[in-house]
Amino acid sequence: MQAEELRNFIVDKVEDLKARDIVVMDIRKKSDVTDFLLICSGNSKTHVRSIANHVATEAKQAGITAIGIEGELDSEWVLVDFGDLVVHIMQDATRDFYQLEKLWGHP
Repeated sequence: MQAEELRNFIVDKVEDLKARDIVVMDIRKKSDVTDFLLICSGNSKTHVRSIANHVATEAKQAGITAIGIEGELDSEWVLVDFGDLVVHIMQDATRDFYQLEKLWGHP
């Protein structure tokens, strides 16, 4: 699956569970590590964890394996790494504190 197809697939899956404030950043010119960052918010630890699990499960069923999942225990910020796309699912306070969009130059 191409990076753009993966991006669209994952956006659809986070929308399935009502993730909020979805931002997708193309960082191919800024990083060799990944092509896209997807950042979204969940309402609670349970919501954040559910979004991450849904994304990983749906991807696996489509033949896409996550390289890794981090942060599930605390679920304030869960990262799901697909190689070409890294998904950050955060609670609002954590997202406000780290401001990943600003860090990567997104307006």
